[in-house]
Amino acid sequence: MHRIAVCPGSFDPLTMGHLDIITRASGLFDEVIVLVSVNMMKADFSFSLEERKSMILSVTKHLSNIRVESFDGLLADYVKQVGAIAIVKGLRAVSDFEYEFQMALANKKLYDGAETVFLTTAAENMYLSSSVVKQIANFGGDISHFVPEQILDDIKKRLVKEK
Repeated sequence: MHRIAVCPGSFDPLTMGHLDIITRASGLFDEVIVLVSVNMMKADFSFSLEERKSMILSVTKHLSNIRVESFDGLLADYVKQVGAIAIVKGLRAVSDFEYEFQMALANKKLYDGAETVFLTTAAENMYLSSSVVKQIANFGGDISHFVPEQILDDIKKRLVKEK
């Protein structure tokens, strides 16, 4: 059986935390589809859909079982469509769990064929989010420890404001 997992997110921008979860998921499943969501709740993206997909591809090319796609619809519908057995979500703190637990229950109700698998983030990424990266970059702070080196310059060009 070919075990496919979907790792969804907005990845605006991709962080070291995201990359950690994707990398670890790639060791657990035969194929991991990193699904760049078109999240209507986060309509104000810093990077286009294609830019986000390109960033993910550039930092995961060493992982042979990663595929990057996008989908504008219900996650459960996509998971069913591709025959995935799992949805992989990263958790940083208890506050993440409450929301993700609700989403996991909703997805299970919509499509019973996949389980949500929670991977806890590495300790060094517990505070890290795309929002934190954007805020630090916006004020000219050093984000080099927070995002993969391959995409650092692209992120800085977009997010660091000229003084």
